[in-house]
Amino acid sequence: MYLIKPINLPLTPLCFAVLATLLLTLIDGCTLNSPYRSEESGKNIFYTTFNEPPKHLDPARSYSSNEYELIGQIYEPPLQYHYLKRPYELIPLTAEAVPKPLYLDRHNMVLPNDVTPDKVHRTIYEIRIRKGIMYQDHPALAKDEEGRYLYTDLSGDMVRSIEEIKDFPHKGTKELKADDYIYQIMRLADPQLHSPILSILEEYILGLEEFSEALHEDLDTIRRERKRKAGSTYNQMMDERMNPVVLDYKRHPLPGVEKVDDYTFRIILKTKYPQFVYWLAMPFFSPMPEEAVHFYRQGILKEKNISLDRFPIGTGPYRIETYNPNLEIVLAKNENFHRETYPAAGEEGDAEKGLLEDASRPLPFIDKIVFKLEKEAIPRWNKFLQGYYDSSGITSDSFDQAVTLSAEGKAELTDLMEEKGIRLITSVRPSTYYMGFNMLDRVVGGYSEKKKKLRRAISIAIDYEEYIEIFNNGRGIPAMSPLPPGIFGYVEGEEGINPFVYRWDKDKERPERRSLDEAKKLLAEAGYPGGRDGEGNPLVITFDNAWTGVDAKPMINWFIKRLKLLGIQLENRTTDYNRFQEKMMSGNFQIFFWGWNADYPDPENFFFLLTSESGKVKYKGENAANYSNKEFDRLFRTMKNMDNTPERSKIIRDMTGILHEDGPWIWGYHPVAFSLSHQWIRNLKSNAMANNMMKYIRIDTEQRKARRAEWNKPKIWPLAVLFLIVLAGSVPAIFSVRKRLGTGGR
Repeated sequence: MYLIKPINLPLTPLCFAVLATLLLTLIDGCTLNSPYRSEESGKNIFYTTFNEPPKHLDPARSYSSNEYELIGQIYEPPLQYHYLKRPYELIPLTAEAVPKPLYLDRHNMVLPNDVTPDKVHRTIYEIRIRKGIMYQDHPALAKDEEGRYLYTDLSGDMVRSIEEIKDFPHKGTKELKADDYIYQIMRLADPQLHSPILSILEEYILGLEEFSEALHEDLDTIRRERKRKAGSTYNQMMDERMNPVVLDYKRHPLPGVEKVDDYTFRIILKTKYPQFVYWLAMPFFSPMPEEAVHFYRQGILKEKNISLDRFPIGTGPYRIETYNPNLEIVLAKNENFHRETYPAAGEEGDAEKGLLEDASRPLPFIDKIVFKLEKEAIPRWNKFLQGYYDSSGITSDSFDQAVTLSAEGKAELTDLMEEKGIRLITSVRPSTYYMGFNMLDRVVGGYSEKKKKLRRAISIAIDYEEYIEIFNNGRGIPAMSPLPPGIFGYVEGEEGINPFVYRWDKDKERPERRSLDEAKKLLAEAGYPGGRDGEGNPLVITFDNAWTGVDAKPMINWFIKRLKLLGIQLENRTTDYNRFQEKMMSGNFQIFFWGWNADYPDPENFFFLLTSESGKVKYKGENAANYSNKEFDRLFRTMKNMDNTPERSKIIRDMTGILHEDGPWIWGYHPVAFSLSHQWIRNLKSNAMANNMMKYIRIDTEQRKARRAEWNKPKIWPLAVLFLIVLAGSVPAIFSVRKRLGTGGR
């Protein structure tokens, strides 16, 4: 037997002490299974997730839901949606009131509110913002004792230790003024930013198109001069990298935006456009201090990837504290946030649900919001069940664990969820998820009868009723057009179906998808009998998507299987979201999957996705299918600025008929959202229009701490067994050593 050389100390107490210490250490380690820092325990922090880093946090460029989830808490446009009231209602945010349009004829005479668009020569919206609203503390606004900006001429030594905005030792603030809103509207026309809504706003804001063209000319002139001095395109690019072009917006007039005084500005439209007021609640119209743009244009910051796309500056309730897109993004409470209170009224039933308990209390309630990167659904779901994430969606894999359907088909929580006190919130989303064809592609695009029949065959084969049942657990409504339920112009029943993909079952009083035999017949008429061309080659079509999670593979295989039924080979091309967007911009795709969440509750916000002037490849707009139909465009121009009348409804039906005929989309589905929240979350109500919901949410931190401790108790018994085994194995050695000690250690 191998024995440790005895020491001149009583061995038995030492042995017990070592074993006890080891056991306690292991037990303590088992209690530290929280994914968060120990100092965060019990703090007023909301924990949630993201699965793809945002690309743009600059409000002139951002137009994705994952980006809005962040910038909606930081930036403040003039208006917002009432958090609780339905139908959705616009209310002031930084503005003193919701502006009312003033309609003028060609002689500047005031017209009545119900005037038809053809009689309106100008529309004026006057916005007055509240005094005393301050920006978050930011180095771009830091000044010395003499009032000079500290960080307008940065050197390498000054930024050597700077990795994030919080690393700058000095920060400053300033009051929100009308100039900041005017400057942001001008930024939308900057050709370097490629704002996705510019083409739309150019149609309405007086002089914006000419202003944009003038900025284009300025940029071209500056770049030509830089290239002449640099001697080559490469040297010019390197020069711009370190010395980005800063355009002087004030060199050119923009008659559609007027400053009245420091707190008042006007936006002048070329026609009547009732939907414009909704735009004033979107991040595009958030204020931007000119100082911040000049600060971020310094090449030495761009080299460190410090930009508006990563570190916004706003007046909202939160600011970026940490930006690490490979790990976490942290928003902290804006210490300079102006006074805003929780709503004192809502819709019927809100009081009974406890949604008015915090009425008139100052916002926000939460000190920090932590977004953790979670690429996989299973770890995200398990951490939610442990209480480490405060809210969660429901994936197909976790649906049965979370939700059960009653005999009447009503969604209810399972016993496990009920025991944990988890709450279920459901709502039909004003959204459309769709597959689109690249209408510029020589195979799936085009407008001939053969091309239309090819797209119809594919549309029939992609059975979205089956898709919704398999992958969404029934949480969706098959789409017949771009319009989701709840939007003016949406038609239910027989009149609303897409007749090229469905027929109406009069006995069952519901739409029935046309058969695969009909799809195969259409495919043959399109020139691909059995999925092969005239030379016998198989028809291969590429499918681009941003489904990078492991749970996406079954969905992709399903699409492949559905088209295989027609003999078509679907080639999957999954990429991350940023690369996916690049492919869309360049037109390097055939079929794609995308979705659209309503910016505002109006049909114009969905139909514009298919107008020629919104083409993604040609105009960098949101028409990802690059669809173009002159008659559709004509009807859209008539419909878009009308009030909701029977005449508008008829035009919408005509537009929908054209889309059914051409088939640029496989019409997908409108999602029904199921979300879960823990019992310690207060004031949570689904609001599809609001981007700034986090300021209303409150956390009972003591209840959360108690539940986490209860649900994550360490399992000590395996360690206790280990302790006894080690102890039992040590007994013979202890007696042997004691015997040796008793004989002098020989």
